[in-house]
Amino acid sequence: MKQHFIINNSQKQLLLFFAGWGMDETPFLHIQPAGCDWMICYDYRSLEFDTTLMQAYSEITLIAWSMGVWAASQIMKQHPSLPVSQSIAINGTLYPIHATKGIMPSVFEGTLQGLNEQTLQKFQRRMCNSSTDYKAFQTIAPKRPVEELKEELAAIRQQCLSSVSSDFIWHKAIVGKNDRIFLPEYQETAWRNKVDSLVHVEAAHYQQELFYEVIMNIK
Repeated sequence: MKQHFIINNSQKQLLLFFAGWGMDETPFLHIQPAGCDWMICYDYRSLEFDTTLMQAYSEITLIAWSMGVWAASQIMKQHPSLPVSQSIAINGTLYPIHATKGIMPSVFEGTLQGLNEQTLQKFQRRMCNSSTDYKAFQTIAPKRPVEELKEELAAIRQQCLSSVSSDFIWHKAIVGKNDRIFLPEYQETAWRNKVDSLVHVEAAHYQQELFYEVIMNIK
């Protein structure tokens, strides 16, 4: 796993953000949360996680999006002593590959086997709410090679098959009503009776405004 650390001159609070599959830090660098440092995590070919930089913080806010929700849950299982004060999941579940609570196994497998430059662009278009949003995303899209993204997807599949479900408790889950990657009804099923707050918003899977609103309003 890669970890991109951004210092905003805070010595107490850290925003720990887990991005989705295929991401790097680029689509999120324009967001500058006030009053905290933050770390962007991505590339789940490995779930090895370095907590060295977190030792200075007395409070951690955890936000995860898409496949990052599963990855963050696995990491929190490995490091239960991290001082997480609040946790927010956005358009993702604990079940990356699941017939009723995540991405359908046939869809996941089809994405993996057919992944190339053209199908990646198609996937990214489905992430976005409109052609305008997609064009905006392309200006800040990750620059990782497709073969690397294929390796990541295959690693996620293998880790899902071999790992035990995490019992990490999320405080809040945000469900985008227009999500075409993690379907909203599947998110609803996955989070039912598992979070203190389940919020539905008018958003696609990837929605810059939603990230900005959630991240900039953390307390």
